[in-house]
Amino acid sequence: MIGIDLIKTSRMNRLIERFGEKSLNKFLSPTEIQLIKNHKTAAGFWAAKEACSKALGVGIGAECGFHDIVISKSSRGAPNITLSEKIIKNFNVKSISLSITHDGEYAIAVVAIESTTTNKI
Repeated sequence: MIGIDLIKTSRMNRLIERFGEKSLNKFLSPTEIQLIKNHKTAAGFWAAKEACSKALGVGIGAECGFHDIVISKSSRGAPNITLSEKIIKNFNVKSISLSITHDGEYAIAVVAIESTTTNKI
């Protein structure tokens, strides 16, 4: 399953200017907030979580919340994504991959999820 999300970084900038760190707490853990360099990084993390929920086929809501998805960085600075045990179990997640990119005023994220369940058409 694949999910993708695009966000205009100025939207995140306005959110942070208006509500400060409180706005980040809505969708990021304290550990994730430590990784945020600026509004563009925050926008990339938002896009990653939205893309992940789309790859799961549910969006952000009752079945999958922002805090069920955790973004971290490798020693080389590459983004990593981890899911809560609840999500791994409920969606039979076997593996997950994340890519985040920025271009101009946009942040884009793509998430690919492999599950142990096969969908029959």
